[in-house]
Amino acid sequence: MKALLFDVQGTATDFHSTIRSAAESIAGELAPGHDWSEFVNRWRAAYFTETSQRPESDTWVSVASIYRKTLDPLLDADGVDLDTAGRDELARAWARLQPWPDTVPGLTRLRTRFTLATLSNADVSAVVEISRRGDLPWHAIFAAEMVGVFKPDPRTYHLAARYLGFEPSEIMMVASHKYDIRAARELGFATAFVARPLEYGDPALGDAEFSAEFDINAVDFLDLADQLGC
Repeated sequence: MKALLFDVQGTATDFHSTIRSAAESIAGELAPGHDWSEFVNRWRAAYFTETSQRPESDTWVSVASIYRKTLDPLLDADGVDLDTAGRDELARAWARLQPWPDTVPGLTRLRTRFTLATLSNADVSAVVEISRRGDLPWHAIFAAEMVGVFKPDPRTYHLAARYLGFEPSEIMMVASHKYDIRAARELGFATAFVARPLEYGDPALGDAEFSAEFDINAVDFLDLADQLGC
């Protein structure tokens, strides 16, 4: 194994806590007692719907624009009268996601032995900003934007392998989303599932169950480093 590819939103970063806190800070006074945790999960679901249903013939649209587009119907449906500036600011929080506590120490250990890179559906600019704010020690950043389609389209994984200069069998895809690593496995990549039971704030809402179909199952990035001998 020569390189590890990492999903970012959910796997390396805690989007739920970050966005919930941003929503409470920006719009909390307008909706006392609002369930912002549930709101974040509906927003994330709306993003997945948009990215998974886009026809291949469509021109590329930024993930930032998708988060902004899907925000308005959610706020309006909940009766949250947030002004345009506030909505823009809340949407930008997706480029400020905070890493999980194990992310930086785990990556720091892993990078002593492997080339580390992202493979995210988030915009390149967002991954750069997230990495800068969280001091995430990648060697390279790859994102779906670079090839114009979203994971799990095979072209995203081939992009990373091509630019890294390695065969898929020499690369491990690391994610907390099973659809992501299953797609990579079909292309010959090694796979590591990292359980993030609090990805959606409530362990009952996520899939953190280990599966023998993956090469490695880990509880976090530190566990992954242990299993890879780092």
